[in-house]
Amino acid sequence: MIAISVHSRSKCPAGFQTAAAIAIGLIAVLAAPSPALAGCRDAPGPDVDWSDCRKRSVVLSGNDMSRANFSSIDLIGSDLRNTMLKDVNLEKATLNRTDFSGSKMAGANLSKAEGGRARFKDTDLSGANLTKAELNRASFEAANLAESDLSKSELGRADFADANLTNSDISFANLARANFSGANLNGVKLKSSYLYLTRIEGSDLSTVSGLEQGQIDLACGDGNTKLPNGLQQPDNWPCNGEDG
Repeated sequence: MIAISVHSRSKCPAGFQTAAAIAIGLIAVLAAPSPALAGCRDAPGPDVDWSDCRKRSVVLSGNDMSRANFSSIDLIGSDLRNTMLKDVNLEKATLNRTDFSGSKMAGANLSKAEGGRARFKDTDLSGANLTKAELNRASFEAANLAESDLSKSELGRADFADANLTNSDISFANLARANFSGANLNGVKLKSSYLYLTRIEGSDLSTVSGLEQGQIDLACGDGNTKLPNGLQQPDNWPCNGEDG
């Protein structure tokens, strides 16, 4: 009688075993819950991620988009008036002619943003980061920029009329022809900022730090301009009462 040996486990080719393992792993990945990924078509709302999106000439006013990620977004000509944008990330965003008037943007990050003629009238930008931003001809009329950082930014012809700039840092910035009429400049840092024809008529600069006589000599002040100790009013201010 011939004894037959029966094996309890069958042998599979090595290639089949490998393919089966990969398939099982893929099924496990697909079955696992995935985090919700935001995108350019997502509705506006808190924490929305529109980074690198194009949102030109759209009306977004009145929404709550606190903590939104708008890094490198294109918002040219868009309307974001009276919008909640606390702690929003607008780093490297394109904001030419974008209107943020009346919005709440405390703690916002606008570093390296480009926003020629952007409007921030009556906007709360307290504690915001605007370092190296290009905001030539932007309007910050009556805006709250207390404790904000505007160092190394391009702010030629920007309008800061009646703005609150208490303890803000505007060092190494280009402020040529910018307007500070009626602005609160208490504790502002202006080290090495370019003040060519900058409008400081009637401004109180007595607590401003970093100013040097050469900067003042280029600016447009008047007899009511108050300067820090050690600096003197020029014999003739460059603007002579005319628009620079």
